[in-house]
Amino acid sequence: MSINILVVDDEQSIADLIEVYLKNEDFMVYKFYNGEDALNCIKSEQIELAILDVMLPDVDGFTICQKIRENHNFPVIMLTAKEEEVDKITGLTLGADDYITKPFRPLELVARVKAQLRRFTKYNSHEPLREERLIEFSGLVLDKDTHECILNEKPLALTPTEFSILWVLASNRGRVVSSEELFQEVWGDKYFSNNNNTVMVHIRHLREKMHDSAEHPKYIKTVWGVGYKIEK
Repeated sequence: MSINILVVDDEQSIADLIEVYLKNEDFMVYKFYNGEDALNCIKSEQIELAILDVMLPDVDGFTICQKIRENHNFPVIMLTAKEEEVDKITGLTLGADDYITKPFRPLELVARVKAQLRRFTKYNSHEPLREERLIEFSGLVLDKDTHECILNEKPLALTPTEFSILWVLASNRGRVVSSEELFQEVWGDKYFSNNNNTVMVHIRHLREKMHDSAEHPKYIKTVWGVGYKIEK
């Protein structure tokens, strides 16, 4: 069964190029050059990952990302022509899972797509049969098969990346997980110092959704200069 990927970019040559590389990997591609058509597609089709250009002629990529997060939790990758860190952080703040800066190598984008899908749809997954699938402690329940998170009997709407971060930390309760280890485990990519902002933004959003506090954490504790920890 094909995986449906939404591609939105007003630069036709870039959108067409992305489509070619994704179709070579047997993905089903829904390609649009404007935001309105993309939003209509999201309503009518079962999309499993979105690649959104930030700068569009009508509805920008940030707004599309916000609309997606109102009803869906599939992975979102932002495309930006800017190098400013604020644009990357804005995308992550609005619920994006990853970003890639233009110009980019098409094979790198394909690798990012697969990395996101491995977490969300278990793309090419070969997990051990005895791997822990359910974590329960202190009112928190994480179900790896359904990607559901329950806190004090109430469901939390987490993005795939947020769920993966919380799963890694919860799986390592009592141990400090470094920012580097967390990034490599969740994003499946080599860690660089500027990736720490990416991790920090997602941790902040997790805390907000969990009504947790950096100053007096019940769940996610910052170990300054090292990483993050959830106590046993």
